Amino acid sequence: MKLFQKTLTLAALAIICSMTPTFAAEQAACADKVNIKVNGLVCDFCARSVEKLFGDRQEVAGIKINLDAGQIDIDMKAGKSIDDPTLNKLIKDSGFDITNIKRGC
Repeated sequence: MKLFQKTLTLAALAIICSMTPTFAAEQAACADKVNIKVNGLVCDFCARSVEKLFGDRQEVAGIKINLDAGQIDIDMKAGKSIDDPTLNKLIKDSGFDITNIKRGC
């Protein structure tokens, strides 16, 4: 019985250890994402102006805008970030109101 318990424990540890790198990679990928909910973002022209605004910034790797959800998803370059007050100012200066900023996935 003890041999079975040891084998089962070793098998469980092997499974957990094999999953850890994947989980760590997912966490690292999520650390560089910013999701911003906004009011007033309703047309394609507005979306393109926001894409250009953030696309010109050196911290941004990519941007996706969902007009139906009123959401801006920004992928930051590794190790780069834009703080919330700066995001708020950029969005507000573009004529939109931020309702929520969420970092990560």
